[in-house]
Amino acid sequence: MRQAIQRIAFCAPLLAAGIVPVFSADLPAGFVRLADVDRTIRQDIRYAGTNNFLHRKATGYDAPVCILTGRAAEALSRVQKAIAAESLTLVVFDCYRPARAVSDMGEWTMEGGPPDPQWYPAVKRKDLIAKGYIGELSTHSRGSTVDVAIARADRNTDTPKPACGVSDADMLDFGTGFDCFDPMSETAHRPLAEEATANRKRLVEIMRAGGFRNYPREWWHFTLKNEPFPKQRFDFLVTAD
Repeated sequence: MRQAIQRIAFCAPLLAAGIVPVFSADLPAGFVRLADVDRTIRQDIRYAGTNNFLHRKATGYDAPVCILTGRAAEALSRVQKAIAAESLTLVVFDCYRPARAVSDMGEWTMEGGPPDPQWYPAVKRKDLIAKGYIGELSTHSRGSTVDVAIARADRNTDTPKPACGVSDADMLDFGTGFDCFDPMSETAHRPLAEEATANRKRLVEIMRAGGFRNYPREWWHFTLKNEPFPKQRFDFLVTAD
């Protein structure tokens, strides 16, 4: 009984915010692990490790696994198939993000600190929310948003070192790496090298053809237009099984 009461107390503020908590180890209805739909898509889930702006694992990430709504996973798989003939692959950096991870990131900004040359070179940590680089809520918690880039499938070439953020192995040149909190990451940012401009345009085009829309402030951020849970935010853990 005490455990049930504790769960009710925990759920109340989440439900008020439109967040759906899940206590089962199973995924909620409508969600899948991307690898169960398409194992060919490369996964480099940054918040499950230390290679991110937090320099640590984010709360809620128990495994480096991409979880999406089934609808978003199927759409992403179609995009993957469209570029596979060119020896290219999608690489995903973040997919579903638990609401608790979003809160963790927000609380982290409150600790303050100077700019970080690798991740936010021109902004103090405490200003990342005010500047719009970190959200108090995230579309990722709805399950149909993905942070994605294009990489070479053969893994035989060197990736240029980005001006900010970190690139995945064999990622095409996009001018910055994932999670570079700087105007350079805006999809239409100029000036930008010709190759990076072309790669951003290509990514937007193939994702649009797959049914996704881009967030203009982040070239890597895409949300399924026909997402199944447009007003819900979930908070189940990211697990491998």
